Amino acid sequence: MIDAKHEKRFKTRSVNGTMAIAERVAEILMPTPRLVILRGEMGAGKTTLVKGIAAALGAADPEEVTSPTFTLVHEYQGTKVKIYHLDLYRLETERELATLGIEEMIAEPDALVLVEWGEKFPRVVEMANGEVAMENLGGDERLMVIGVK
Repeated sequence: MIDAKHEKRFKTRSVNGTMAIAERVAEILMPTPRLVILRGEMGAGKTTLVKGIAAALGAADPEEVTSPTFTLVHEYQGTKVKIYHLDLYRLETERELATLGIEEMIAEPDALVLVEWGEKFPRVVEMANGEVAMENLGGDERLMVIGVK
């Protein structure tokens, strides 16, 4: 989905580095509304990136941001943006996906919807207008490729 002409690449070597790069990622992903797929294996740093984005946009302190693996959706309300953080790892069907109301989330004027494991569902890929692909390069080193449509 990421067009090479419209991508940005970042490399980080620590959790703190990922948090720092998240501020740049937030700038790239704005203005809203936007649905962004966060790709990467477990442990790639997707939730850490969301912590940094939420902090950069004034929506939540990093300590407040946790993985929505079991709750499926977390909301963080900032003064200028509302972040929805979704984790679709445990969902298996389009019917389960439909109950989340993603269309309503992206219809909100100041919403940023960050979706882990969104690539599992063609409908989410179709709705997405951004993607962050994260790759674990070993240890704490990560490669992030950010693209927007």
